[in-house]
This record gives sequence, structure tokens and C-alpha cells, in this order.
Amino acid sequence: MPELSEGEFKKELSRDTLRSLYVLYGEEKFLVRSAARRLIEKASGEAFSEFNRNEFPATASVDAVADAALALPVFSEHKCVAVSDLPVEELDAIETGKLFELFDTLPETTTLVLWFPTEEQDLRRPGAKLRNFLKKAGETGGLVAFRTREDGDLLRRLMHQAEKNGCILERPVAKRIIDYAGRDVTLLSHELEKLCAFTLGQGTQTITRETVDAMTYRNTEVVIFQMGDALMAGRYEDAFLYLDTLLSQNEEPVVILSTLASAYIDMYRIQTALESGMTASDAALFGEYKGREFRLRNASRNLRGMRSGVLQESLNLLLDADITLKSSRLSARIVLEELIARLLLTAKGERAS
Repeated sequence: MPELSEGEFKKELSRDTLRSLYVLYGEEKFLVRSAARRLIEKASGEAFSEFNRNEFPATASVDAVADAALALPVFSEHKCVAVSDLPVEELDAIETGKLFELFDTLPETTTLVLWFPTEEQDLRRPGAKLRNFLKKAGETGGLVAFRTREDGDLLRRLMHQAEKNGCILERPVAKRIIDYAGRDVTLLSHELEKLCAFTLGQGTQTITRETVDAMTYRNTEVVIFQMGDALMAGRYEDAFLYLDTLLSQNEEPVVILSTLASAYIDMYRIQTALESGMTASDAALFGEYKGREFRLRNASRNLRGMRSGVLQESLNLLLDADITLKSSRLSARIVLEELIARLLLTAKGERAS
């Protein structure tokens, strides 16, 4: 199931001829959407593009899509038919057969674009229907996966976007935005637009660290993992500050607790891997870490110097807090603050010197 790289896909967009089929998917929905819009515009042609562009929602039947794809373009050499969030796993055998037959019979005058701007496809462990779909699409067209970006790519993207908007964003400040907002390209783009608008409104061009600190949204998962780091390091003030930030953003206490527990589960997976004679990176076999390897790095760092027993006791504390949160009338803040205090005491009392 060969895939086109993003660079190869961009080169194809610059050519006069396109493939008859493209499938655009992946974790980075912002990039999927922007790439699909460029492709659909290109494939619709310049002449009578409004007549040669047929866009269908996920609810469209395969028959309707096929009728549009097999029809000739109107006063043009090419046309585009696009379907967003095609429910691949929900198609029955008959519909799937029709779809695969369409792949084989697409005329050169049509480009069919199947793109997934919101639908979450489990691409790491796809079901049989999705595997067959991707295999067939790869044989007859082009697959383009927009996967989670590495830090260097995200930093370059933010700095380039700032420059296009007339702002100056230095690398350390860009890194701070990622630390706060997380790695989602859509959210980062929105945050940068906001920061640029504010900065230019102040009569300056340089986005400062102070502006980022004051205005950038704190991604829930990022803040919770930072709180976990603070707990492991015994930093009392930071841990409670992170909790206050989350509660002030009206984050659900159950979500806070669940995500915090996942940070400890990451450590447990690494510990289990090491005790089994494996490496820390092998812990990825126990969970979904593709594009989120930073979690294992954080967990591996926090696990160093921790005596056996501390992790088990911490997991027990998290379980007790979960039961209390769901069954008690106590304030959620009190339950979480008490949990943090107990986790801090456990880490401090059991950590090796």
C-alpha cells in the first residue's frame, strides 16, 4: 500500500495532469482539509468549474458518486468529484463492490477525491474493510497521509506563518506556543493568528514570550502531562498551579483525572517492558503512541530514580480518587487537590536520592 509523500503530492498538484483517484487522510485534519481544497480546485479546472465540481457528504450513496464520476465534464477537459468522510467501515459488501468497480473504471477526465476532514480512521490498527479500501485505492490511485508533525516541522510552520502575517516569531517563543497549545496544527494555526493580530494591534511585529504567556490557550492534555512532570519532580507550587489553570478553563474533573492517570500508566508500561527484558521504546507496543512518542520520553524520564512501590501506590491513589469523584458529593476541586497532595508526598517519600 504505497503512499505519496506530501512533497510528491505537491509536485503532482503543479502538473497539468492528475490521477483519477486520490485519498487524503491522517491525524492532521487541518492539513487534510487545506490539501483537499487545493486538489479539488485544481481538478475542477478553470473553465466552468462550478459545473465540473461535484462535492458529496458522507451520506451520499456510491451510485450517486459513480454517476457523477462517470459523466463527462461540461465544456471542459476535466472535472472533480469529491466525497468527505466516506464511511468505509459501514459500507456493505454490495456498496464496497460498487466502489471498487468505480476505482477501476474512472475516466481520465475525472479526478475522484476521497478525503477525511473529521472522520477518525484507526490507521494503526485498521479493520478489514479499511485495509481493503486503502489497498485498492493505493493500487488505482494516490494515497496521501497527513500524519502528526515532528517538533522541527511544527516550529518551521509557525515561524513561516508568522512571517506571512507580517510578524516576527523567534524559535524559542514558537516552542513555547507548542508547549502550551499542543501539537495539533489546526489549533496552533488559530493561536498564531490570534497572537499576530494582537501583536500588530499593539503597533509592533515581534511576538513576545509575555504575549504568549498571557494569551495562548493551554491545551488540556499538555497541561496535565506538565502537571504529571511536576508531581514526579516534587514541585508543589507548579503542580497546584497547573491544576488551577485546568479548573479555570472549566475542564471536566473526570477528564483531568483520566489524563493524569494515563501519564502514570505510561510509566507502568515502560516499567513492565524493562522488567520483561525489553527496552523503554518497546512500551509503544502496549498503547497508541504513533506521533505521541513524547509521552514515552516523559514517562521514561520520570521513572528514573523511582523505587518500585511508588508507582503502584500512585496508581492506587488515582483509582481511589476516581471512585470518590464519581460517587461522593465532595467538591471535585477538593478531591483533585487532595490527590495531588498525596501523589506529591508519595513521590517525595519514596524517590531515591
